[in-house]
Amino acid sequence: MDIAIIGLGRMGMNMAKRLMSQGHRVVAYNRSREKTDLLASEGAKAAYTLPQVVASLSRPRIIWLMLPSGKPADDHIEALSDLLSPEDIIVEGGNSNFKDDIRRAAALAEKGIRYMDAGVSGGIWGLRAGYCMMLGGDRQTFHELEPVFRSLAPEGGYLYCGPTGAGHFVKMVHNGIEYAMMQAYGEGFEILESSPYAAFFNYSDIARLWNRGSVIRSWLLELAEEAFRKDPKLSAIRGYVEDSGEGRWTASQAIETGVPAELITLSLLRRFRSRQTDPFADRLIATLRREFGGHTAFPADS
Repeated sequence: MDIAIIGLGRMGMNMAKRLMSQGHRVVAYNRSREKTDLLASEGAKAAYTLPQVVASLSRPRIIWLMLPSGKPADDHIEALSDLLSPEDIIVEGGNSNFKDDIRRAAALAEKGIRYMDAGVSGGIWGLRAGYCMMLGGDRQTFHELEPVFRSLAPEGGYLYCGPTGAGHFVKMVHNGIEYAMMQAYGEGFEILESSPYAAFFNYSDIARLWNRGSVIRSWLLELAEEAFRKDPKLSAIRGYVEDSGEGRWTASQAIETGVPAELITLSLLRRFRSRQTDPFADRLIATLRREFGGHTAFPADS
């Protein structure tokens, strides 16, 4: 299929490469020209303005956004809405709030432009392993775009979740669960580190052991095993853990609907605390975010 990718960051770049490897024609656009040029050198069609993006696509045009949530995504969608034609499609693949999706879809519908929200998980490993995708919007539009979803995802790795906002809603809860899982691992290893046996423990070995048949085995433990192998005490990482919004939205949604989401909420609050102190658990969480998603990890002396 003919598709434009706007936003060539950690995930957008690799998604574009995966689509090209599957035979799709990709039009590449990024705010900085260097990334556009890089992808063009690998076979993409370069575009350096939004009008060039639109002019480079066959109709109905498909434009997939991989931009920061909030104003950056809103600004691009507003600009594109003045350039696109009825039946063209915008897919918002960033971590947007589902309430923003509902607002955007309604505004675009007045111009006949279709909108889908795509919650995407897979981090920097998605190019090789594929991306887990949670899709919301019109079901017929979903079916039209299935060749794209099928190329990006591993077997069974995409799902139509429901009408507009449903995809990002499922992704929001996914990330809230992720917060709680990483917090539990962090706390568990901190208890080990504070024990009288700490001098005997090899945390890489423990993470590997727990991934061999135990009920807490996971990909995160695989990442922890490798991280501990490279830095046994995580001494190079500052325990400063950012949040990108989804945990806040999940906690807010839980409050709005009266769901007692204690663990997700407390894991969010622990991230706030990490920016004031430097406990071992948060050094692990910061390390895991770096390992699975290429997120920034702050040096221990910063």
